[in-house]
Amino acid sequence: MLHPSYTDLMKVVNKDVEEGETKVVNSRYSIVMATAKRARELIDGARPFVEAKKGDKPLSTAIDELNQAQIKVVGTEE
Repeated sequence: MLHPSYTDLMKVVNKDVEEGETKVVNSRYSIVMATAKRARELIDGARPFVEAKKGDKPLSTAIDELNQAQIKVVGTEE
């Protein structure tokens, strides 16, 4: 099971969105795509924004980064 949950991650990503504005992330698919993209960047040699625990895979690190608001998900309009 994914911890934090998709719902928790969506709340973190959308926390700065004002009421009435379009949310940045509306589905689990967007969370999956964002973390997968960041994991690929980590695999290609990008430095993590959070301290990775020993044995953590790039996807786990990407999820931690998103949960700690160290990376930002940008909508397709931006």
